Amino acid sequence: MTDDGSSVCPILHVDMDAFYASVMLRDRPELRDVPVVIGGGHRGVVLAANYPARAFGVRSGMSGTDARRLCPQAVRLAPDYVDFEAVSRSVMETFRQVTPLVEAYSLDEAFLDVRAVRRSQGTPLQVAEWLRATIFDEQRITCSVGLAGTVSVAKLASRRAKPDGVLMVPPDRVVDYLHPLDVGELFGVGPKTRAKLLRIGLVTVGDVARIPLPTLQQMLGSATGRHLHELAWGTDRSTLTPRRSDDDPERSMGAEETFSRDTADPAVISRELLRLSGKVTARMRAAGLAGRTVAIRIRYSNFETITRSRSLPDPTDVSTVVHTEAVRLFTALGTQRRIRLVGVRVEGLRSRVGVDRQLALGERDRGWREADRAVDQAGRRFGRGTVRPATLIRSDRP
Repeated sequence: MTDDGSSVCPILHVDMDAFYASVMLRDRPELRDVPVVIGGGHRGVVLAANYPARAFGVRSGMSGTDARRLCPQAVRLAPDYVDFEAVSRSVMETFRQVTPLVEAYSLDEAFLDVRAVRRSQGTPLQVAEWLRATIFDEQRITCSVGLAGTVSVAKLASRRAKPDGVLMVPPDRVVDYLHPLDVGELFGVGPKTRAKLLRIGLVTVGDVARIPLPTLQQMLGSATGRHLHELAWGTDRSTLTPRRSDDDPERSMGAEETFSRDTADPAVISRELLRLSGKVTARMRAAGLAGRTVAIRIRYSNFETITRSRSLPDPTDVSTVVHTEAVRLFTALGTQRRIRLVGVRVEGLRSRVGVDRQLALGERDRGWREADRAVDQAGRRFGRGTVRPATLIRSDRP
């Protein structure tokens, strides 16, 4: 087998290019060169932006108002989470066809260790090119791949390879590659850590590298100092722990909504939790999944965001069970503050097959589970939302 020099870079970081926007635009070729924003409705937050929109400064996490100010001509599309999850599941399965050593980092990116698959799959560089071609052929979206000897350098390389490229940083080039970079480029260094480093005069990665480790630990704390020292020299971990990401669709499903006006009305919030619970559990039933942990996400009017969760005795896909637990979690907050956004998520998903719940004494053996399935059947035949809880129908009236 030809030696292309990539065997010293067995850690791959594969990152989809503008994932959410790319998925939404697969069947909209007329919009590919037009600024497009995913999400960011009346009061919502931008989920993603394609590269033409990013050229105007639009970024994920930005308020829809700011996005419209920066790029008023952008086309806004509502996100399709079912499609996102389906594509993510397929992409992750493609990764696992190459190697079982896949450490998923988020819905659209993962680290792969390919050192043990050279005989069957080829060199790391050949694997990277195969992944790019396969994902584009099967999903019609592009990805970028970084190759290195460690996790952090592979992550940086994939970022520099965007969009639709491959970048390899072998160990003998790591120092020359890393040290001129801004400290904020280091994997895991967020805005707060960067600001702290700048305040003490550490502007580039090279500045951090030149500080003796004991001094760096004294300045930043033992663990943080050592971690930054390793990042600055590209000597962080080079082994992976196979895992699915926290938001991997095979582990959790969720939905959230931004209110048109901030509200502290418990009835309004409960109705929204009911709608979101129904939306999430419908997707779970369609996928044949059930989950044990119910979580809620609350964003207050000042943008402070909190999450709360609780595990149930048995896995469920029943909307009323999830809603009851979501309301219980919200009520336990005891808050009367105005709320901007609520979300519901079910975690710890597993196959619905073989999941049976022990009935309570005197409980009917048929009820809400069968009602949910009747609603699903009506939705498939007559359209989603044809049958809804009466509470939600009343809430739609003027």
